[in-house]
Amino acid sequence: MTVDDVDLRELVPRVLSVLVSRGADFATAEDAVQEALMRALAAWGDGAPADRTGWLITVAWRAFLDMTRSDVARRDRERRFDIEPPAGAIPSADDTLRLYFLCAHPDLTSSSAIALTLRAVGGLTTRQIAQAYLVPEPTMAQRISRAKRVVGRAGVDRPGDVRTVMRVLYLVFNEGYSGDVDLAAEAIRLTRQLAALVDEPEVQGLLALMLLHHARRRGRTRPDGSIVPLADQDRSQWDIGLIIEGIDIAHAALARDQLGEYQAQAAIAALHADAPRVEATDWVQIAEWYDELLRFADTPIVRLNRSVAVGEADGAPAGLAALAKVEEDVPRREAVAAYLHEKNGDLEVAARLYANAARNAPNLAERDHQTRQAARLNQHLQHHR
Repeated sequence: MTVDDVDLRELVPRVLSVLVSRGADFATAEDAVQEALMRALAAWGDGAPADRTGWLITVAWRAFLDMTRSDVARRDRERRFDIEPPAGAIPSADDTLRLYFLCAHPDLTSSSAIALTLRAVGGLTTRQIAQAYLVPEPTMAQRISRAKRVVGRAGVDRPGDVRTVMRVLYLVFNEGYSGDVDLAAEAIRLTRQLAALVDEPEVQGLLALMLLHHARRRGRTRPDGSIVPLADQDRSQWDIGLIIEGIDIAHAALARDQLGEYQAQAAIAALHADAPRVEATDWVQIAEWYDELLRFADTPIVRLNRSVAVGEADGAPAGLAALAKVEEDVPRREAVAAYLHEKNGDLEVAARLYANAARNAPNLAERDHQTRQAARLNQHLQHHR
């Protein structure tokens, strides 16, 4: 995606809001906006018009009219819709925010809500979303069509809430990068928009969390795609500007004394990002923040991550004791157990657990990483026998 493409997609929710507010059904309006985007990319090669939003509204509205002029209901639809939108009809912030809520409709599954958000609010094409999620384009087209039908049947009077919207954006961010669309960057772009519309500390916390994680992105993998553990990352590759911004946003949110799940996660990420070297990490504070996070999200994954923090703050035996309270079938539990056993000096146990973690790894990069960890310990054990 070029910068121009991204700038153009910034206008999508505003244009779609106009069509929906004038009575257009969501599904057809969204298709019309996509058509307007395609025409804009073709027509603006020599320069965009002075009023880009007005141009898109006009073209999208005309595309909507064309789509609704069927042989069956031409006269009724034309009497209802065949008028030009007034010049400069730009939706308010509330109108744009409403689109976020519609895409997070309570009747939608998470995958459908994500796809619809990327399409209707993010302005991505079906092809781009399909490539990002590594699924065939027809499959993604069906998913988006079903989502639009759900919203259409359920009506626009029962949208999701801001917490559901945040969850959708968080899931988009966690997809990271694949295909030709950087979903992490796209999630940050959309969360910035949401933060500008909603005066909510948790939205600020979510934005801070994304920025702080994204800042460490370059250090997480080697050129061959292999994983670099946090302790081994070259911190000079971290984006200092994003770290500073993320910490500032997190502090401002926490200062409002309305703690929530995303703010607690942002506080943990800030402590990692703020440490100049791994030895300087304040694990005691991180463990305390995980205790706070458990109040809002007492999940196996949070407890798993907390066991690592406790192991660093209070020693490996304390970490293993915390890990014992995590269910056996939680993803990556064996990898954490291996790390804590190695830290505790139980190298044979750790090597076996690393090998098990490799067999159960969710992706190739993690499988290779755990395999190397097991090989490293086995080589050490053989050398000292």
